[in-house]
Amino acid sequence: MSNAIGKVIASSPTLISVEIENLSIFEENKSYLQVGQHLKIADGNRSYVICTINNIKVINYDIESDLKVIIESQPIGKLIDNEFERGNNSLPVPTEPVYILHKNELEQIFKTSEDFNFPIGHLLQNENIEVKVNGDKLFGKHIAVVGSTGSGKSCTVAKILQSVVGIEDGCNKHLSEQKNSHIVMFDIHSEYAAAFTLQDNQNFTLNNLTIDNLKLPYWLMNSEELEALFIESNESNSHNQISIFKQAVILNKEKYNPDLTEITYDTPVYFNIKEVYYYIENMNREVISKLPNENCPKLADGTLVRERKDFYFEGIHEFVPPSTASATKASNGPFHGEFNRFISRLETKLSDKRLKFLIDPKKEDGTSYTTNDFEEIMKQFIGYINKSNVTIIDLSGIPFEVLSITVSLISRLIFDFCFHYSKIQQDKGLLNDIPILLVCEEAHNYIPREDSAEYRSSKKSLERIAKEGRKYGLSLMVVSQRPSEVSETIFAQCNNFISLRLTNHNDQSYIKNLMPENTEKLGDILPTLGQGECIIVGDSVVMPTIVKIRKPNPEPKSQSIRFNHEWQKPWKDVTFEEVIKRWRKDKELVHTI
Repeated sequence: MSNAIGKVIASSPTLISVEIENLSIFEENKSYLQVGQHLKIADGNRSYVICTINNIKVINYDIESDLKVIIESQPIGKLIDNEFERGNNSLPVPTEPVYILHKNELEQIFKTSEDFNFPIGHLLQNENIEVKVNGDKLFGKHIAVVGSTGSGKSCTVAKILQSVVGIEDGCNKHLSEQKNSHIVMFDIHSEYAAAFTLQDNQNFTLNNLTIDNLKLPYWLMNSEELEALFIESNESNSHNQISIFKQAVILNKEKYNPDLTEITYDTPVYFNIKEVYYYIENMNREVISKLPNENCPKLADGTLVRERKDFYFEGIHEFVPPSTASATKASNGPFHGEFNRFISRLETKLSDKRLKFLIDPKKEDGTSYTTNDFEEIMKQFIGYINKSNVTIIDLSGIPFEVLSITVSLISRLIFDFCFHYSKIQQDKGLLNDIPILLVCEEAHNYIPREDSAEYRSSKKSLERIAKEGRKYGLSLMVVSQRPSEVSETIFAQCNNFISLRLTNHNDQSYIKNLMPENTEKLGDILPTLGQGECIIVGDSVVMPTIVKIRKPNPEPKSQSIRFNHEWQKPWKDVTFEEVIKRWRKDKELVHTI
């Protein structure tokens, strides 16, 4: 064993202070005594407390005499008979000797168990030591990946996911036998398709769903999603809008699905939204005949409407005029004229070509999707149409006003699939054998911390996955550059944190408070990390570790305007006609004019 470099002078559950014997010892071992590196402190004949260096300082500074160097460190576990264990049931007392934790000992720690079999990078302090994590605990639970713009967040996510599906240096390692991984990613800036697009001879199929080929018919929406799309909750008569809309939807579902019983507002079966619009328009125009033996809505041709569902789905009708004359006595219906704004909004949504993927998606033969096509719709999300390990849902072309609804609907469908498949497997005495990882890139855009009505549906769906998804084989990877603006419920359920450089003070504080295992002090280095460098803490890693993650190959397409290449070029004229033409087409715009 090497000689002691110092001794313990103060000890607590979160901080152990070490005094270095003299300045010459510190100089000799300076390369091992950097912030983020490790010490071992004697705690018995064959056991040591392992600590991470958090701070180094000099006290009693006097150039005429030897300097007094103090190292502040944080205990993270114990080394007993060369086996590393998390946590500490005892702490070293003052005067205990302190030693450098050398390379061979670090390698032994990171090879503690065969369960740690998923390579994620190498130690920042020693690139010769590969860091492997427990794949079961990393992907079987929820993961948070955070980092400011430019920290290497997109490359880190791409590299981890490439390792999962077997992409290495642009090659498909699983070329001979496809594995059973299923990754579904919400890509809000259209970055990640490039990271999973390989040469044709690599036989790797990417399932890239854009606004042009995404099929997400409205009738799959639940009540919250439908109301978020068609109803303004802040209008004074929104309760009446909800009531009549619900009535029309249920009746229309029953019309098109006569073989099904107990249909509810949330039952995912086909209904015709155009006919629902007709129904509400007729309710808005309705006039009730007050003549003897009639007392029901009456059309202009004299037809009595005994059952609204038999007439109101056919089209927009003309009614008899209101009258107080005894021969033609009639009065306005209970909702006459009340739904003018509601109807106008319905008309706008139904005619909005940007919402075609929701309102009027078509099959290859040009027909509409119906209840019998549910299986085909589900297959597109988890790769079973083209047998793909990775499905990217490109949200860059989704109109902003339906972003939350789109995320909510897809997330909920995937959760429901995992739930029901798990139950089927349990009935057979088997486990869920279709693991799915749902990656939420730029999560603060659709699962924000604030409780706003426009994000309520996506927050509810994803928070449910965070709370219950693991039981049914569904895990989350939550990625954000502004973690302090993401739903607290989501991050509270994450067991593993991969934290890259964070420059915002609120984000730093928020992540440090979320870090497990008393690793807040390690979080102090968050603003100083380089690109691709990160702190990994959680169940999946042997101990809290600072890791350098290699760049992926191929890389995601993160575009930035570069000063030398764009700002310093000669003046460039722009063809505004072309830009405005594309703007008016408005097919891929997130925000409307």
